[in-house]
Amino acid sequence: FLQVLNEKKLQEVDSLWKEFETPEKANKIVKLKHFEKFQDTTEALAASTALVEGKLSKNLKKILKKIVAKDAHEQLAVADAKLGGVIKEKLNLSCIHSPMVTELMRGIRSQIEGLITGLPSREMAAMCLGLAHSLSRYKLKFSPDKVDTMIIQAISLLDDLDKELNNYIMRCREWYGWHFPELGKIITDNLTYCKCVRKVGDRSNFASSDVSDILPEEIEEDVKAAAEISMGTEVSEEDINNIIHLCDQVIEISEYRTQLYDYLKNRMMAIAPNLTVMVGELVGARLIAHAGSLLNLAKHPASTVQLLGAEKALFRALKTKRDTPKFGLIYHASLVGQSNTKNKGKISRMLAAKTALTIRYDALGENTSAEMGAENRLKVETRLRLLEERGIRRISGTGKALAKTDKYQNKSEVKVFDPSGDSTLPVVSKKRKIQEVDEPDTEVAVKAKKFKAEMKEGTAVEDGEPVKKKKKKKDKEKQAEEEEVLSEELAISPITEVRQNSTCVALLFHDALFMAAFVCLQNTEKKKKKKKKMKNEGED
Repeated sequence: FLQVLNEKKLQEVDSLWKEFETPEKANKIVKLKHFEKFQDTTEALAASTALVEGKLSKNLKKILKKIVAKDAHEQLAVADAKLGGVIKEKLNLSCIHSPMVTELMRGIRSQIEGLITGLPSREMAAMCLGLAHSLSRYKLKFSPDKVDTMIIQAISLLDDLDKELNNYIMRCREWYGWHFPELGKIITDNLTYCKCVRKVGDRSNFASSDVSDILPEEIEEDVKAAAEISMGTEVSEEDINNIIHLCDQVIEISEYRTQLYDYLKNRMMAIAPNLTVMVGELVGARLIAHAGSLLNLAKHPASTVQLLGAEKALFRALKTKRDTPKFGLIYHASLVGQSNTKNKGKISRMLAAKTALTIRYDALGENTSAEMGAENRLKVETRLRLLEERGIRRISGTGKALAKTDKYQNKSEVKVFDPSGDSTLPVVSKKRKIQEVDEPDTEVAVKAKKFKAEMKEGTAVEDGEPVKKKKKKKDKEKQAEEEEVLSEELAISPITEVRQNSTCVALLFHDALFMAAFVCLQNTEKKKKKKKKMKNEGED
């Protein structure tokens, strides 16, 4: 406890640091009133943690009652406002906390060795360092069970063992396949294959050996039948011994891998139980190993947790301006594997959000139960079921009731294509087109009618008394000229204009038929006249 000697200088907050530049100046401002040592580090740690949490320790309470109660009329400067409130509530002492007090505490801390006499600087430094380490361990709730370095090493070793096992098994199958190639197709399990090869050795021993403890009866019969008719080459005993030694290595590594997996599973349930429940032991351990530690993983947001392990694909997509990946290591979680291809992105995003919460709970929480992970996993499974069933839920409200949607009715509207927008030519009015088409057709129709009337008159004359020979020649010449004029007019008339008016087309077709019939009648009449002349000449 320190007593302030000159309160006037404390009013100048900005220049207060000048009064603590040297121990001599500091002794003119404050004076040591009481000092009491801690008995050991445990007591110092308990007092420090109480001050950090804003609580009043037992030793501090005793000292305040003994010393400060004598000077109850004076104010007590406190660095923590929360602690000042507790002191005022329990001991009824007036406390003050302001920027001036903060500057005063900073100055006292800088000259603490000069204000407290009888303490060497080395002991003071050692005390501060030991108390700092103890306080840090208390804040982080340090425990040897929470060491995640073992998980990182275990998952890395497990991945290495898987690679080595694959290489050893592939080499064993190829090596023994030269001697008994049919065995690899009958026995698909790698560990069973190695156990069978180690027990039997040469293929000729399959007929006399009993492998019922390794293989089922049906497969055992197939193996014995295949061994009798095998197409493999003969090998020496030394080769068989080396193959058996390789099988021993495969079996030993497989047993050690199983033991390591059990160890990893137990460590994950001890360090990160909620993360293990959400994504499984292997995926959770790989996430921790990729981030470096559980605490580093807890600092990552959900979007980063979703893409951990797919950094190359992410930056490649950003560089080429293509779609970014939707998942990384979290893709191997069981919940993502259960979902359809269409819903994998949605489930991975939701799973990453819930996984980020469980990671922070495991890293910074005090409780070691896995209830939170089980609840979040249930939510993700419910969401997955809804997406697969295509259920529609309310966004607002409780979200438990199904949304009421109206029945969908398809209203088809037939839209006619407007060809006027396609043409870039100037638009001409329809009336003008009709007039242009009708004018030549009317002239042709009038001429055709006149020609029909004249032909009827000519036939009537021919039916009655015969006309003189001079008139016949003139009539024939007139008819020939009119036919030529009519044929030229028919040939010259534009077909495109006739097509635009259906009535004109029908009229021209009718006139053409009439002309053809008229020409046929005229030819028949000429033939009849020639026959009559020939008969008259014959009679003469």
